[in-house]
Parts: sequence; C-alpha cells; structure tokens
Amino acid sequence: MDSCAIGLKVGLIATQRNCLLQAGGLSMNFNLLIAGIVTCFFIITPVATGQVIVQEVPKAGESFRDCPDCPDMVVIPAGSFEMGSPGNEAGRFDNEGPVHHVTISHAIALGKTKITRGQFAAFVSTTGYNAGDKCWVFHGGNKWVENKDRSWRNPGYYQDDNHPVVCVNWNDAKAYVDWLSRKTGKQYQLPSEAEWEYSARAGTTTARYWGNSADQACGYANVADQTAQVQIPRTSSWTVHNCTDGFAHTSPVRSFNPNAFGLYDMIGNVWEWVEDSWHDSYNDAPIDGSAWHGDTQHVLRGGSWDDIPQISRMAARNRNEAADRFDDFGFRIERPLP
Repeated sequence: MDSCAIGLKVGLIATQRNCLLQAGGLSMNFNLLIAGIVTCFFIITPVATGQVIVQEVPKAGESFRDCPDCPDMVVIPAGSFEMGSPGNEAGRFDNEGPVHHVTISHAIALGKTKITRGQFAAFVSTTGYNAGDKCWVFHGGNKWVENKDRSWRNPGYYQDDNHPVVCVNWNDAKAYVDWLSRKTGKQYQLPSEAEWEYSARAGTTTARYWGNSADQACGYANVADQTAQVQIPRTSSWTVHNCTDGFAHTSPVRSFNPNAFGLYDMIGNVWEWVEDSWHDSYNDAPIDGSAWHGDTQHVLRGGSWDDIPQISRMAARNRNEAADRFDDFGFRIERPLP
C-alpha cells in the first residue's frame, strides 16, 4: 500500500508532540498541538499488524529523555553543510580539507551535553565495567605522562558528578552506548564525524559557532585561557584565549552558552570521541554523513580545557588509539530517530 495522508479532528490535547501511531497494519505520523480542537494529518504506511503503540517522535529542537535518569537528547534536523575548513581560515590544518558538501538526510538526536561523570558512574555501578586504572595526564603544564594512579574517578583535578567524564577511551564510550541501548530498548551510538561537525556548526560557517573571534570563547567554551595560565604551572608561554572562563580544568556541563541547536560545549571542556576511524584528509570521505571506517586510530572532535585558539575551532580534528585514556578525553552520544 502506498503512503497517503488523512485529516482527523482531535480535541483537548495537553501538549505539542509529533507521534507515531501503529495499529491495524498501519503506521501513522501525526502532530498534536496544545489544547484545543485541531486537525492532525497522518502519513500512513503499511506495518505488521499488532496492538496499538504510540511512539513519540520529537520535533527538531526539542529535548527528551528515554528514561528518568537517561541523558538529555536534542533533536537535530536533517540538512546539508560544508564540512572542513577553507584554506583561508586562521589556524587550519591540512587534515581539515578538502571542504566537501555533506547531507544529513534524517534527523538525529544528540546529547545536549557530554556524558557526565555521574552518568558514567551509574553505568559502571550497574554493569561492573572496568574502565581502567591509569590515564595520560597533562603534567606540570608541559608534558603528557601515563599515570597509574589516575582514572575517570580521579583524573588529578577536582570534578563532581556534573563535570564531563574524562580518562575514558573509545572502547569505554562504545561500552556505554551499548549498555544504554540495552537499558532503554533504543539504539544509541557515537555520532559520526560528519554528524558531529554538522551539529556543532548549527547552521554557521564561521570558525566557531559564536563567530570567528577566539577571544569571545569564554562566553561559550571552557578553553585554555587566562585562568589556566594563573592556575596551571609552567603555562606562561601558552598562547591562550584573551579572556577568562573561570576554570583551569573541566567545568560542569551547561556552564556556558549553547550553540543554535541547544548543544553545550561543542567546543572545549573535553574532546569527544566519534565513531570514525582516522584519515589524514577528507579525500574520498562519505558525503551522506555516515561514519568512515578504516584505521585503528579513532577521531576526536571539539577540543578541551587545555587547548589554544588554533585548536578551539569547529573544524579542528584529533586522533588516538581506541584503548588510550587521557584526562581531556570524553564523549557525547547520539540516537538515530525514525
């Protein structure tokens, strides 16, 4: 049976929602509006017969949770964008090109924030997962050292449960989304690199989602700034953002202004693992937003609390082995939508 549309009068609806109704061999998408008698339109396609199921399908920009203690998710609309950085962008690296047109054909839901220490702790407590007992830490402001006394529980600086979890590797992030999928019955995963950049840009074409100026970062991101120079030893030679964000290391999620999609910390705080393997350029990269597999190393995006202006851009890329944990590595999750 072909898809078709019909109208239906509905009254006294308490809230606005897009819904999917499955009943009697039909699947119906419809929009429910705030209280009053309205006409709803159903897009009908055949499905297997069975009991009535009403599944909420949030609209672009809406937030939702799949359970009371699940992460907040934001619906990101389908769309297209130019991925990568142009040759004249200040601070760009060669691995950020060539710029290429990418189309995200379906809406997705992305975590409103990075996964927090509290959310990761709940996963570990429930499953008994071993997230390791050593982590690479930025020691003395000038070198990386793998410390056997550091982990996501104790990265060497203060955190509470509202800070983004750190000292987690790509495998840890994959284990978390697999657990959340089992817990909720919904599919969770890491975003692809293209989905990440599309969501970070939120319709902008500048180097950062607030504009091109690095020195405006402290209203939007936790980055290497004047606070870091004061509080972290031997950082006086750093080229920092000329502003003060108030945090030398990680900050609680939602501490800064979000981007136009309502996502927090898409630049700064901690790097975010994505699904893709590392490639040295975007030559032959997918143009449909899908993850690009291949190398044993995986991509991280977004920069962190210890990153200078050259790194704190939406096109900047990082990479590491799937098993390595650093005290500025975290992750954000995605859920595909119907």
